[in-house]
Parts: sequence; structure tokens; C-alpha cells
Amino acid sequence: MTRIISATVERWPVAGAFIISRGAKTVGDVVTCLVGDGDHVGRGEGTAIYYEGETAEGCAAAINAYDGPLDRQALLHAMPRGAARNALDCALWDLEAKRAGISVWKLAGLEPPAPLPTAFTISLNDPARMEADARAAAARGFALLKCKLTGEGDLARIAAVRAGAPAARLIVDANESWHDLDIAAQARALSELGVEMVEQPVLHGREERLAGIRAPLPLCADESCHTRADLDRLGDFDAVNIKLDKAGGLTEALALAREARERGFRIMVGCMLGTSLGIAPAALVAQGADWIDLDGALLLASDREGGLPLKDGLLHPGTLWGTGQ
Repeated sequence: MTRIISATVERWPVAGAFIISRGAKTVGDVVTCLVGDGDHVGRGEGTAIYYEGETAEGCAAAINAYDGPLDRQALLHAMPRGAARNALDCALWDLEAKRAGISVWKLAGLEPPAPLPTAFTISLNDPARMEADARAAAARGFALLKCKLTGEGDLARIAAVRAGAPAARLIVDANESWHDLDIAAQARALSELGVEMVEQPVLHGREERLAGIRAPLPLCADESCHTRADLDRLGDFDAVNIKLDKAGGLTEALALAREARERGFRIMVGCMLGTSLGIAPAALVAQGADWIDLDGALLLASDREGGLPLKDGLLHPGTLWGTGQ
């Protein structure tokens, strides 16, 4: 009989600081969930969605208090979306794969996972520092850089990043900070600097702000998109950013990716700060995505043993999670 063994909080220091328009983080708090059936143990990890009021401690408490069905489909209705459900859902996938002796990708009916060209995040900073960070990331082999913006001085920052990494592909994350700006004009200016996509320019819940705007770049919903239930109101976006913590697990994330593609949305797969245990299931959703931003573990000072290997900017499948071993 499947049971929850534990849900605990772990703190993983960031390499330096991770800075966005909402503030800086120096540690990544994750909740690690273990489930078992007496013969096998499955693991999953979630990172609390702090801008929605979640905490790692609250997520761990929610998992430890959960007494509903330990079935992935039932979990979609028995537990609200968020990092707690993500950690439990991914632990159940891992357990089911081990029980069946096959990898999760095969269990889910997917193709074998290939190495992924993940973006590397350039944290919000002054232009000179962002230029230096972009140059260092390009030297490590990252061909796609994701730049955090704040709504003020963004063009100078991106010009500096372009100078530091002239050959890199660039995407930007406005983190809701463009709500009162001329979005089309901002996007046009960034397009001239070689930016190819803008993530979440407007406030979550104020998506109507995009009505009638003709931007020269695809606009991608992040905070505005959590699960399939959000797709109906995202018609003014061109793409959606799928994160397992927002979706509440691999089960919903895979379903969201399928439905979003069917509706004509382009797909980005992102992550929160966390270790490779949380990144590994997201890498399955990211196969074939238009933009991939799975550098959460790469931004930490250290990763779990056996973390996903990185070579020349490509994130390779690992054996940390979901291998059926």
C-alpha cells in the first residue's frame, strides 16, 4: 500500500544572489517528499511559489497532513495546485516507475529525452554587471540567455547584455513590471537588440491590458498561466510558460502542454530555484518546447549528488529521478 513517508524542508544556498524585480534571494528553500509501498521509494521536490504566499514549511505541512487518495489523477482534484502537490505528484511518478521497472518518460508515453539547450538567467543588476554576467555565461557555452528586467532602464541593460554576448539568443522576463508602459514600443526597441520573446509584461489578473496590442515579439504568460483552466483567458498572449510548481505536478504540466499546443500557443518550460530533483521531471515537459529555462539547479552553489549533467550549455538526462531503478 502506497503511503507518504515524509515531507521535509531543505535549504540550498544560491551561487551569489538571484535578483529579479521583486527582490533578491540568497537561498532556495525546497520541500522534498518521499512516498513508498514497502518495496520502493519515490522522491519528488517542489519550490514554494513565494509570490503567491506559499512557504516551504507550509508545503511540507500540507503534504504531511494529506490523507486523500495517493493516485496522480485523483490528486488533481484532492489537493490544490502548487508546490506541495508538485512534490507529491512527482514522488508518485517516481514510485510508479520504480515499481514498473521502467523510466517515467516511457510510463508517460513520451519519446526518450534528449539533451536540452537551457537558458541561463542573467539576474537584474546594473548594465555593467549584467554585461559581465552575460559574457561569463556565453563563455560557459550557454547560447540562450534570459534577462530579468524591471521596467526602468531595461534598454540599457539589454544593450549591455548584447555587448557581452553578441552571438547569444536573448529572451527577457519583465516580471509584470511593464503594466503601465507602452508595451509595443518597449518590445519593438528590444527586438532591435535581438530579443526574441518577452515574458509576463503585465500584472497577473490584468491580462486585458494586452488587448489590441501588436507587439513585434511573442508575449509569454508566466504568472498568468498555471493550469489548463487559465488558457481561456490568455488569448492575447502568444505563448505560455509551464512550471511544475505552478501547475501542481508533472501530471498537470504534461496535460497543459498538450492542450496549449492544440490551441496554438508556443511553449516555454521554466522552473523555480531548486535542485535537479525538481528539474528532472520538468525536463520531460520541455522536450520540443520553443524556449527552455531549466537553470534552477545551475544557480545554486551546489546540487544534489547525481544532478543533471551540463555540457556546452546542454542539460543532459540524469539518473537522479524517474529512471525506474
